[in-house]
Amino acid sequence: MTSPDVSHVSSRENPLLKDLRKLSHDAGAYRRLGRLWLEGDHLCRAALERGVRPAIAVFSETYWPQAKVEWSGAAVKTIVIEDALLAAVSALESPAPMGFVIDLPEPLVLLPNAPTVILDRLQDAGNVGSILRSASAFGFTQVIALKGTAALWAPKVLRAGMGAHFGLRLIEGVEVDVLDTLKVPLVATSSHRGEWLHQLRLPNPCAWLMGHEGQGVSAALAARATTHVRIAQPGGEESLNVAAAAAICLHASAATSVL
Repeated sequence: MTSPDVSHVSSRENPLLKDLRKLSHDAGAYRRLGRLWLEGDHLCRAALERGVRPAIAVFSETYWPQAKVEWSGAAVKTIVIEDALLAAVSALESPAPMGFVIDLPEPLVLLPNAPTVILDRLQDAGNVGSILRSASAFGFTQVIALKGTAALWAPKVLRAGMGAHFGLRLIEGVEVDVLDTLKVPLVATSSHRGEWLHQLRLPNPCAWLMGHEGQGVSAALAARATTHVRIAQPGGEESLNVAAAAAICLHASAATSVL
């Protein structure tokens, strides 16, 4: 690695700091700025492991001396910021002493035959991030977020995804008609309809439909499914959290693929 271009920031009016505040607190800022803010070493490591080269590496003033050995040269440019100024940027209860600014990935074309997860109007950022983690863990390489779903690269989704974003093809803000190009069968989840998941031989590959936290998969989208499944709940709960349901279903698909 080459020696980094290191700059120091001590003014709260610095343009980079203003952008970082927006990226930390505004779910849609990444679309306007064309950049992402990865706060904390876990997300930064996950990005580097997937071959992402950050545009800017940011460190607090007190952390930078010990960070030089590991992180020097990780980014095109390195910025060192006074501790209080960097902490003021964060939306975390315990601000991290470092982060990366990376360019927003270019929009991707849908792959018709890829194992896919489709998100239908999910609202909770934690649920969306958790589903991305499950998708990555269980071999689903593509996630399609239909219009009305929480922004996939929003800061809360990024944190909940724990680095899964960088191993997935993410396609967001699309209309239902885009699904017509998929060549894999669609499998819809329901709390009251379909075959029991544990008794079903699942198609492989397939595309799982995960619906709104309260309303579930829309009727129009469910009508496109070739298979409907429900998860046995012997404990008697009315329904499962969508992220929990997704983890169970995607694991079942992964188990089917290795049988």
